[in-house]
Amino acid sequence: MTHASHPPRSDADWHENAYDLVRGLAAYSGSVLADGIAKVIARHPDANIANAFNYKQVGCKLWAREKLFDCAGPRYRKVAVLGGWYGVLPAMLLEDPRFDIETAVSYDIDPAVEEVSRTLGSGFGERFRAVTADMYALDYRVIGADLIVNTSCEHIADLAGWLRLLPSGTRVLLQSNDYFSEPTHINCVSSLDEFRAQAALAHTDFAGTLPMKKYTRFMLIGTV
Repeated sequence: MTHASHPPRSDADWHENAYDLVRGLAAYSGSVLADGIAKVIARHPDANIANAFNYKQVGCKLWAREKLFDCAGPRYRKVAVLGGWYGVLPAMLLEDPRFDIETAVSYDIDPAVEEVSRTLGSGFGERFRAVTADMYALDYRVIGADLIVNTSCEHIADLAGWLRLLPSGTRVLLQSNDYFSEPTHINCVSSLDEFRAQAALAHTDFAGTLPMKKYTRFMLIGTV
């Protein structure tokens, strides 16, 4: 139901209002990330930023950030986020004043998201990078990241095979889920124990679950 004094709004009106709202939130909060989202809305109107920054997505990333700080500490020379999409998680890590991160890089196989990601992270300057790349084709020794993040393990057919590409001793943060009904989820797990067995980390600092409305998210932090 609309208010009698206001006619129904077009998509263009909604887009403009969303931009103005997020820009206002950025000004109020001083958030570099919120300002980046406002820029994405303005410059990339077709980007699915509402889905990338919805309540569930943010909740899972906040959980990752908190547990990473608690069990692995705040200092990282280079953080590599695989399947980073629009770069929300690396931006969240860079924005948190508790962390001391020199560089955070968002890698994604989809070339269409690179420019959006760069726009979102532009306020962090050279500390934020976006790269189009296949996680199976990367040379992780050359990348030299001291933390590798993959919160989309349900999309990887052979998780153990991918993890074998990483140098021994690399710290990782991994997430998966039991959302089997989503067609793009080709490698869900039924439990945290199954996820631990699938990843087979050399050392585990944290293993936990986060119940969501339609599924449970699982997370591991440790070293390969």
